[in-house]
Amino acid sequence: MTIIIFGAAILPGGRPSLTLQGRVEAAFRCGGVTSHYMPTGAVGRHGPSEASVMAAILTGFGVPPDHITLEETATDTLSSAVACARLLGASPGPVRIVSSDYHLPRCAMLMRAVGVRTAHCPPPPRERRVWYWRLRECVAYPYDVIAITARRLFGRL
Repeated sequence: MTIIIFGAAILPGGRPSLTLQGRVEAAFRCGGVTSHYMPTGAVGRHGPSEASVMAAILTGFGVPPDHITLEETATDTLSSAVACARLLGASPGPVRIVSSDYHLPRCAMLMRAVGVRTAHCPPPPRERRVWYWRLRECVAYPYDVIAITARRLFGRL
């Protein structure tokens, strides 16, 4: 089983945000040491990449490094879905996704749009300021639907 972990902010000094830490912990609870993990996320405002910080947390939990495939190019959810689909190839097998509860519907929609069927792992506990993130998703969801439709129309998927 492959578990894709969608990124979140890195704090100054390369520390994971509580959101990022929670997503990695939720992924590990879902897959343990035997699953294959694909953390996704590029370098944001603060380095290193979100994916590499998640990989370090996973190896700290005992996940072997060869069970982790980094996706370090994605700068948003849509580019994460596209990049992960490319890395998974034609027959991805069972794929689970991990993100915050407010973010999971958009992640699942985008993964389906790029041809990857997924299930999701139980999300991490709710974060503070959930109202802000839910409002943000209200804008991001239609934007991504338009963006993925345009990519399909112009053959850029």
